[in-house]
Amino acid sequence: MKKLSFYFLLIVFLVSCNSTKHVADEEYMLKENYFFIDSAKTNATELQKYVLQKPNPRFLGLPLGLYFHNLGNHNKPKTPSEWAKQNKRSYNFVRTIFSEKQSIAYANSLINLNKSFLKYQGPEIIKDIKVKRTAENLWAYYKTQGYFKSTVTSKINKSSTNKKATVEYHISKGKPTILDSVKIKIASPILDSIYKKSALETLLKTGNQYKDQTFRNEADNVVKLFRNNGIYHFSESAIGFYVDSTRTDYKTNIDFLISSNRLIESNGNYIEKPFNVHTIKEVNVFTDYSFAKRSNSIKDSISYNGINFLAHDKIKYNLKYLSQSIFLKPNGIYKDTLRNLTRTHLKSLKNFKSTNIKFTPIPGFENELKMDIFLAPLEKYTLGFETELTHSNIRNIGASAKFSIIDRNAFRGAELLKMSLLGSWFNSNNGPGWEIGADISLEVPRFVAPFGLSKFVPKEMSPRTLFSFGSSFQKNIGLDRQTFTILTDYKWQFNSKKTVQLELLNTQYVKNLNVSSFFTIYNSEFESLNSVAQVYDNVNNTTNNYPIPTDENQASKAVSFMNLVADNNRNNNFRNTNPEEYNLATNILNRYNIITSDFLIPIVGYSFTYNNQSSFKDNNFSFFKIRLANSGNILGFLSNKRNTNNKKTLLNIPLAQYFKSDIEYKKFWNIGNNSVFALRTFLGAIVTYNNSDIPFTKSYFAGGSNDIRAWQTYELGPGSRNSGLEFNIGSFKFLTSAEYRFDIISKLKGALFVDAGNIWDISGSSFVEDNAKFNSLSSLKNIAIGSGLGARWDFNFLILRIDVGFKTYEPYLKNRKWFQNYNLSHAVYNIGINYPF
Repeated sequence: MKKLSFYFLLIVFLVSCNSTKHVADEEYMLKENYFFIDSAKTNATELQKYVLQKPNPRFLGLPLGLYFHNLGNHNKPKTPSEWAKQNKRSYNFVRTIFSEKQSIAYANSLINLNKSFLKYQGPEIIKDIKVKRTAENLWAYYKTQGYFKSTVTSKINKSSTNKKATVEYHISKGKPTILDSVKIKIASPILDSIYKKSALETLLKTGNQYKDQTFRNEADNVVKLFRNNGIYHFSESAIGFYVDSTRTDYKTNIDFLISSNRLIESNGNYIEKPFNVHTIKEVNVFTDYSFAKRSNSIKDSISYNGINFLAHDKIKYNLKYLSQSIFLKPNGIYKDTLRNLTRTHLKSLKNFKSTNIKFTPIPGFENELKMDIFLAPLEKYTLGFETELTHSNIRNIGASAKFSIIDRNAFRGAELLKMSLLGSWFNSNNGPGWEIGADISLEVPRFVAPFGLSKFVPKEMSPRTLFSFGSSFQKNIGLDRQTFTILTDYKWQFNSKKTVQLELLNTQYVKNLNVSSFFTIYNSEFESLNSVAQVYDNVNNTTNNYPIPTDENQASKAVSFMNLVADNNRNNNFRNTNPEEYNLATNILNRYNIITSDFLIPIVGYSFTYNNQSSFKDNNFSFFKIRLANSGNILGFLSNKRNTNNKKTLLNIPLAQYFKSDIEYKKFWNIGNNSVFALRTFLGAIVTYNNSDIPFTKSYFAGGSNDIRAWQTYELGPGSRNSGLEFNIGSFKFLTSAEYRFDIISKLKGALFVDAGNIWDISGSSFVEDNAKFNSLSSLKNIAIGSGLGARWDFNFLILRIDVGFKTYEPYLKNRKWFQNYNLSHAVYNIGINYPF
């Protein structure tokens, strides 16, 4: 029955695959646009925005949206009564079984199903007028690039066998026009003085090709110059460019004209007024503005540093701190940059839902302005709830949730006090487990630092200080880890693209409460150790070690046996006769000591981030981040004590001592038709010192929904080692990903991706196998490669993502490494929220 249903659906879908099903006679569906620039065929990505008709979107070469549209029928009934008339036999049959109301509901369900199909984009029918206008758009575009004598022609190629056609656009650019002489003429003495003092370098240079955008950029620069020097009323309308079109040698003279007056309307007439420098006379800040209370009387007002703070109820902010976000002061010259900085700084406080700044000329004082700032506060308390599904090499399936409450303006200085509770549950081969935790944080919109250190970062850079304390407890998750974290973090915006972050006190204490469960949870380690015990007993003719018991004494017996094997004074002969088993046992002992060890991790870190994305809709941008961190360097001077494993301790807790660096680069290209090509590269390294180990929580891993998606979390590496362990970690990581994102239908988007990378060990430990180490550039041959495809549903507020990753190159395989397990049975299915990078 299932096969019959499948074949039925397949036949129905194939019937819809006639892409010209809804194309009328004498009409043609657009198959493709072709562009020829000076007789050379090109993709012409930059021209797509000027094309009025584009082919139906495709996924893997198929117009799936059109196929769904073709499942519908434009001539089918639109109402139940029409459906009943057109389908009398079906309607009468349904009425014999159901009531009248149910019969109408049945008819509506079929009507709505048909409508849902027709909502998908239908065939793009070629329209002569749109082809003509596209050609006109292209001609206008090349004119803006200086090709004043360009020509654009179009040609429609209609198929004689089907109702499809292609359109060709033939563009002959001709010679470009070059700028010759450039003269700047400023009529106003005030504007002329400002312009000359600024020494602003013009973008209009003799010998450059004429481009409209260059003139626009020049006008923008001049407007910014004058508005940042007090000319409040200056705008682009005061700027003019005269382009000499009389020359026939493909050169032009430019006169750059700046007017001395502005036009204002008075009693139906326009009069001219000269540009003058404006100053701020009065600053009013309404701290609890709302549209509903806009006409209410002011009940509270305080003047601080010449700024008037007003409230309809009561002023609830510390004016010393709130005034630091206002950069236009009384008696100061008006500047656009200070206005924008004020707005940006007030928004960054995260206390106001809207920030509106209004300037009004003061009657009788034409060159003075009143600035009113209307701040509409957010709710003081906000509740948050987040959920997430998880899956990894260790956890079969799990769910987590986080509940938080935010208290804004907690101490009257626009601070954000956040308290969170988190919990998670999952199921694994060892049964169910859970984790609970809580943390409290205070974000202060300024530097809180002793010795006047806050003065080193100006207020314009929006400095912030974050204090945080948290703790979490696990049960049946790993070794039931308990953590305590204290954090002091400083962050500031160097400019709109650069952010600096400094972690001066980021200390974490990790304690394992259930060390005895190590070999139960990591059963592969126990099985390997048990095999060594069997060999050991055979070699030494004993029965004391194999099999290692699986009762409550499992961990102690296993550790005793590993220490026995590692004791060279007692077992030097076993080491010589059975080096493979000896190395396996000592490796397991080393991993056991690292994972079961408690750690104190005091980190000092520095991060620099560059991001030139102008808005969340910008798909042409770069992202770069570098983080340098050290753990244990400062606190290491406070203690000289060591434990039995020769690790430095503080308060009898092993101290993690290492240097860590992470570098990440991302680049995004908008390639037209709502398609984006994205590239991500990550490089990270950890180097320990003073005989320290790397805490498990700070090590690198590979695999997962945001990593190499063809492997599960912790499954891959290190190097070409295929350990079969539940966890695999390393101290060096390389990762790179390329992803092509495109529209499929409506809110459904698709992706094709390739991920490559791995983890290695660079600690130099003798316990690590050679095939897990990064010895030289030759180790890069162990980079694993995964590829696949994905689907993303865009809900505006979040993106639900499903990616299927296929193992493309497996460095740990002995013979055939390429495409050995490139199939659905070995694929990894990833579910995630938002994009992987």
